Amino acid sequence: MGNDGGSIPDRRDLVKNKPKAEQADKANQIRALWLFCALSKRPLREPVVSCALGKFYNKDALIEYLLDKSAYGDGETICGHIRSLKDVRTLKLTPRSPPPSPGSDVANFVCPLNLKEMNGAYPFVYIHTCGCVFSQSGLKAVIGSTLPSKNPSNDGGSAVDKEQPDVCPQCATEFSRYTDIFTINPSNEEEEHLRTMMEVRRSREPAKLKSKKRKANAGDAVGGNSAVAKKKKHSTDTHSPSPALAINPAIAAASNGLASSLVAEEAKRKASMTDAVKSLYRSKYDQPRKETFTTMGTFTRYA
Repeated sequence: MGNDGGSIPDRRDLVKNKPKAEQADKANQIRALWLFCALSKRPLREPVVSCALGKFYNKDALIEYLLDKSAYGDGETICGHIRSLKDVRTLKLTPRSPPPSPGSDVANFVCPLNLKEMNGAYPFVYIHTCGCVFSQSGLKAVIGSTLPSKNPSNDGGSAVDKEQPDVCPQCATEFSRYTDIFTINPSNEEEEHLRTMMEVRRSREPAKLKSKKRKANAGDAVGGNSAVAKKKKHSTDTHSPSPALAINPAIAAASNGLASSLVAEEAKRKASMTDAVKSLYRSKYDQPRKETFTTMGTFTRYA
């Protein structure tokens, strides 16, 4: 009702303001990034792997995705850039001591250098050559200089060629501070940069793979031809013509004598036959008899 003199509405009653957009809880977003697998949304548990974009994955969940791309509904959106396990690195994490109780929001892993918790409050990095994980401040304090935020080797810089390799403070593996340090859960801007660098590295792969494949095919072809040639040579060497069988002269003479006696007996038998009997043994190769009016147009069998 209203506007009938019984009430005086104000602007708040007549004009409806657009509701504010709901904002996700930032604390829950950070907790999801650092304590849970980006693919399965389950709590992180070792073995844990990370991709070139710095995301956390449980290795078993990633294997399930690689075997069946439909195992997770948003798998292609989250980790569609991962082609195989070669595109990820297994991380060497330092567990918290004592371990937190199950279901708590406390981080399970810490930096081995300064014991800072890996919960999103501090930036963390991992070394790609060995997979060791450190807080950015702890690694910076050990190697004694500022960690690069971008990879100059992919930008055409020449400083990488002159640098001396650093050594991992945990496992003593050599690495380059420009190419082998990856930020974990980077910002959106840095993630785009990492994605660009990943695509640049992959664009250089096909030429190498293609040349290796061509060499492998050529080697197989050469090996196949040599194998065929060896096989033919082996067959000609091993399968020589068999020698003629030796014939006993006495047996040969007896056979010839038997054949001659049979021919003589056959000639003698035919000489004593009458013409009527000889007609019964007419050969099919002899000249056929002429048909008479009694056999013309009929089927007649001649012996």
